[in-house]
Amino acid sequence: MKLNSGFISHDDGDEKLLVSTGGTAFSGMVRSNGTAGFIISCLENETTEDEIIEKMLAEYDAPREVIARDVKKVIDQLSGIGAIDG
Repeated sequence: MKLNSGFISHDDGDEKLLVSTGGTAFSGMVRSNGTAGFIISCLENETTEDEIIEKMLAEYDAPREVIARDVKKVIDQLSGIGAIDG
């Protein structure tokens, strides 16, 4: 899976912004916290949910179950607005 080419991401200090370029059903901008921003950064290249979880385990001191739940939640939300291909 990967970010849909109809969206661009931008680092804005402590936030990661995800902006629709207009070629998608969703029109707007998504502001994310650090955790969601990390996941979005992972999605800038082809990846899997398990690969994102492994990268987050290396980066954050949190139980696998918590990280897996957070990754699934963010991926589901991004999929819901058409921001993820695959």
